[in-house]
Amino acid sequence: MGIEVFKKHLREKRAVKIIAGIDNFNLESVAKVCRAAQKGHASAVDISADKDVYEIARQNTKLPIFVSSIHPFELKKAVEWGADAIEIGNFDALYKKGQTFSADEVYNIALETIGLLNNHNIFTCVTIPGNIDIKDQIELAKKLEILGVDLIQTEGLKQSTTSTNPSAHLVSYAQATIANTIELSQHTSIPIMSASGISAKTAPLAFASGADAVGVGSAVNKLESEIAMCATVMSIVSSISHRNSIKREIPKTEAELV
Repeated sequence: MGIEVFKKHLREKRAVKIIAGIDNFNLESVAKVCRAAQKGHASAVDISADKDVYEIARQNTKLPIFVSSIHPFELKKAVEWGADAIEIGNFDALYKKGQTFSADEVYNIALETIGLLNNHNIFTCVTIPGNIDIKDQIELAKKLEILGVDLIQTEGLKQSTTSTNPSAHLVSYAQATIANTIELSQHTSIPIMSASGISAKTAPLAFASGADAVGVGSAVNKLESEIAMCATVMSIVSSISHRNSIKREIPKTEAELV
């Protein structure tokens, strides 16, 4: 299908990227995620920068494949393998290992990566660290726009909540990435993908807040069953389609308020 499918969905503000995990090297798990993403009508999949993982992903989906890493030479290799897109980021898994990233570090990784690629016209996404101040996020986004990055991904960090309502925990986790999406969408023209805490319940909120795409990881890749993965992807895609259909059915002046 190629990256054009993802670009089309991005323009239509309905792109859904399913994330297998930057630290997921389990070939069976990656294969299940990729098959579920395709059967569930997602727009792309995102995998770790490993040749075996890439080959398994390519065998199990026709969707565009993003390869994620924080190492420029790994991303260069991914382009040589035939990846449809590269991503600097998906930091969530790395935070759990105690790693953090500053705005300068992320920019320098992006700069080095683009320099290594020379004339390769590869779709490039960069994650804006959710743990840095919003002013620094905005400044980084503007610098990445000048650099020619195609997409930025926002993220959030888990917020503590005492509620026993599982939906409250879900919304709390997504709250930060959606807040960052609102701010960044007002200060840059780069398309924005919201990630962290995104599910069928929170995806419509992300799009309503200015996102052009959503990235979904643990809501899918932590499930044991491929059937459950597929059902979850389908519910996320359907939640977006439902919202878009409502907007088409109501008068334009009202649609602008949705």
